Amino acid sequence: MAESAEKEKIKWTTTIIISTSLKSCEVAIALENRSHKVRYSASVENGSIIFSRTGVAFLLMDAKECFMSAEEIFLAKIEKFINIHQNSFLLLSAALHGLKEWKLMFRIQQRFLGSNLRILPVHNTVNAIDLMCTIAKITSKPYIDSICYRMITTKAYIIEQSPIWKTLQKINLSDSFNPN
Repeated sequence: MAESAEKEKIKWTTTIIISTSLKSCEVAIALENRSHKVRYSASVENGSIIFSRTGVAFLLMDAKECFMSAEEIFLAKIEKFINIHQNSFLLLSAALHGLKEWKLMFRIQQRFLGSNLRILPVHNTVNAIDLMCTIAKITSKPYIDSICYRMITTKAYIIEQSPIWKTLQKINLSDSFNPN
């Protein structure tokens, strides 16, 4: 237990590739302030934030900008983004996600249904940074291994403690059904 507590205290840092269009944006500055190695690139899609070690990519879009531009323009941008990045997230930023914003997210979801795009509403910079870092952190190698181990252990514990499983064992049906 003490060993895992020590591991949690270690600050997680990684290399992040950010679109040059976000260079003066609060998100980029906040990521730099968290001691991440930030690299800027003009060759990635505008608004992109890529966690290179985990392969997770985020496209930061403001809902207001989506409403001001033609739907085909921002949908083409999203499509290009998801065609490049296998593990992609769209962070749709708005101070308040009202009916217009939810309808926008619904249209985007309908358009990209079945793709590898996940849409996440964010309200501010801190919310966006926390969300991106959490997703990138839990998909990185040492953390994903730990999460898989915990899930397997939890599954075994649940099966072991399940009253249904105990009943099946009592009536000798456990041989015909093996959850492992």
